[in-house]
Amino acid sequence: MDIKELPELQEDVSVDEELKEPPKYKVLMHNDDYTTMEFVVRVLMTVFHKPKAEAVRIMLNIHHTGIGVCGVYPYEIAETKVALVHNMARKEGFPLKCTIEEV
Repeated sequence: MDIKELPELQEDVSVDEELKEPPKYKVLMHNDDYTTMEFVVRVLMTVFHKPKAEAVRIMLNIHHTGIGVCGVYPYEIAETKVALVHNMARKEGFPLKCTIEEV
């Protein structure tokens, strides 16, 4: 095929659609009477990459209010983090619960 045979490219193409950021989701951790505070701090540091001081603050908030935000992420990342938390908790024998809520 010769270059002369190629179709003309349109230069005046306009895109009217605005690109939107994907929705964000909060990962929430729920308090229970069995999971240790130390384990919750370890999960916050490991899964959510929180520094120790922030992990302790979040853990205490969860302990006192019953629920706390671990982070805000796109859906797939939030879903993966919840699965990691549940897997870690089950391996240690804890009933720790995490949920996702749209921001």
